[in-house]
Amino acid sequence: MSEVTAEMIARGRGNVPKLSNERRRLAYKVREAREKLTSGGEGHGAFETDLVRIYAENRFNGTLRSILLVLVVAGLTMFWAPSVFVLGWASAALMAVGACYLATRAFLRRADPSPISPWRRRFVLLEFVSGLVWAGLAFILMRDGAADASSGLLAVLLLVGAFNAMTTAAIPYAVHAVVGPLSATIIALELLGPPHASLMTTVAFVIGAEVFFLTLARRLYDTSLGALYAQAEKDGLIAELEQAKSNSDEARRRAEEANLAKSRFLATMSHELRTPLNAILGFSEVMKNELFGAHTVGAYRDYSNDIHASGQHLLALINEILDLSRVEAGRYELKEDAISLSAIIEDCRRLLTLRAEKRAIAIDEMIEPDLPRIWADERAIRQVALNLLTNAIKFTPQGGQVLIKVGWTSTGGQYFSVKDTGPGIPESEIPIVMSSFGRGTLAQKNADEGSGLGLPIVKGLVELHGGAFTLRSKVREGTEVIVILPPERVMTALPQLGGERARETARAGRRPAA
Repeated sequence: MSEVTAEMIARGRGNVPKLSNERRRLAYKVREAREKLTSGGEGHGAFETDLVRIYAENRFNGTLRSILLVLVVAGLTMFWAPSVFVLGWASAALMAVGACYLATRAFLRRADPSPISPWRRRFVLLEFVSGLVWAGLAFILMRDGAADASSGLLAVLLLVGAFNAMTTAAIPYAVHAVVGPLSATIIALELLGPPHASLMTTVAFVIGAEVFFLTLARRLYDTSLGALYAQAEKDGLIAELEQAKSNSDEARRRAEEANLAKSRFLATMSHELRTPLNAILGFSEVMKNELFGAHTVGAYRDYSNDIHASGQHLLALINEILDLSRVEAGRYELKEDAISLSAIIEDCRRLLTLRAEKRAIAIDEMIEPDLPRIWADERAIRQVALNLLTNAIKFTPQGGQVLIKVGWTSTGGQYFSVKDTGPGIPESEIPIVMSSFGRGTLAQKNADEGSGLGLPIVKGLVELHGGAFTLRSKVREGTEVIVILPPERVMTALPQLGGERARETARAGRRPAA
């Protein structure tokens, strides 16, 4: 693992160009989405371009349908009007369709079609020309008094109006431009022609149809606008979430780098911190034991004892901090070997027996026999066991009991647990005691001095072995800590002494942890 460099420190303090550009991009997206939602004015502000684009897409995609419609209507008109007039009208209609096609294609090919107002006026003008062309067809049919053609082609022209109204709904002015001339021509020809019984009915029908087309176009326009608002809100939310995630990632990255720098700094300070402490401990021990002669003042002996005890406490604290820093920095190297978990637990129990007897605390054991060896770091496992047993004895009142269990897990691994009859830990304080330098309220009142690093070190060492650490506690009932080592570390592949019988005994001894 690389060391902390000046570039890493600068990166933790300043901005990375790539991340800065990404934050600016996300900020622009958020600002753009908010402008779309808050802008007003004609055409609904920032949505005007989107509405014109919807119109252009509808017209562009409907070009083939428009051509077929012109050809079908021209074919039907041949039965009632001279071919020359019909062909002339069809040519004009196809030219209008082609002009709309070219204009919409030019618009859609532009990445940024701003300013949008000239494009909108151009499209409205083209639709007005298209409306005049369709109005010319009505004039051709009705000028010669072809009464038998009026009814059928009137319905066709109204359908044409409906088609154009739905296609141009995204631009309200374009709807009026294409439907208005056609409807006005039909009404004018009806009113200026010879009177007949169905005159008022036809005029009312055309007016009602135009109102219906305009209403339908307005509904489609409102639907498109609502969809754009919904899309803008969604884009705004996505942009804000991306920005929040980017800020969170940046904060996490800086925190991780700062924590890594801190851990690596402490992990490299072992020699610098321990060297003066060795001198303090050595000279204070010489003064405490009066190796070069008795003190003339008895208080000096007491001061020497205090200096030596404080130095030992400080050395233990430094060792714990360095151990935790090495674990957090990933620099704790496991020196793995085949070890016996039950033997290590038994050694630790013997080391702490005298301390337990001074407080009349009974230590009981429940160790399953014939446990195979495990592949682990003996020093780390021993430190885990000593920390847990020391805590159990420390927090157990006089006359209490500590129970040690060692055995198989249900998945084929091995575990050991330490359970005491101490005051317990409130459930709300368990995360506190599991954090670095964290101590519960009962520990602060009743226990000896401690740094609050024992459990975090234990948890880190266990996780380095791929195991699991569990703490269970109830107030006034005691605390139980369980260390589980995975099956991969159990050396079951090695033959047991005694052959098949020993293996059967080992398999029979596997049962779930309590």
